Amino acid sequence: MRKILIALLIVVALAVLWLWRGRDLVTLADRFKTIETSSRSVDSITYEGSGTGGTLHVAEADLTLDETKLGETKPNVGTTKDGQLALSFHEKVFTFGLALSQDDKLSANLPSGDIATISIEHSAVAWPNFFEVNFMTGNSPKWKRYIYRKLTWTKPNGAKLEILWRYEQFFYQNDGWVEAFMTRPEATGLIRVEISGASR
Repeated sequence: MRKILIALLIVVALAVLWLWRGRDLVTLADRFKTIETSSRSVDSITYEGSGTGGTLHVAEADLTLDETKLGETKPNVGTTKDGQLALSFHEKVFTFGLALSQDDKLSANLPSGDIATISIEHSAVAWPNFFEVNFMTGNSPKWKRYIYRKLTWTKPNGAKLEILWRYEQFFYQNDGWVEAFMTRPEATGLIRVEISGASR
């Protein structure tokens, strides 16, 4: 009887923790496991902005550099002295290719030998959202999870760029999982930029 009571208390405690801190638990779990739903090759990239912030257009996806969780530093996009479209972050620079300018936009085609992909992944589990009330429509999401959009670009010499965006995705009783563009301050948007140098 005592073992049953202890097991019941553990189950209740876990349920309360899941309801109270579900988002944080999912965020932690996502560091170890997410589920990839699609991956597409990239043959060009276009930048629209003033140098800091702005938007990257890749394979029909619009990826903002404005909403970030990167502290004080934001990535910068522009051209190098030899006319290459490049992204810089924390004093590291990654070049995409020869810059082409048109209508206040900068673009570059995928150079020969480069490999670039954009993938979409989502959380392996969702967190409950049973107590949120939408007084405007009366329709509130019952569950939430994260969607990740990851741009990976690798050069023949081993130089690599990886950029990761995170958004909240909502599950509605009648509509299922909807498009994931919901942002929450300090939790979503651009969350990681990693530039590694050429292999030696």
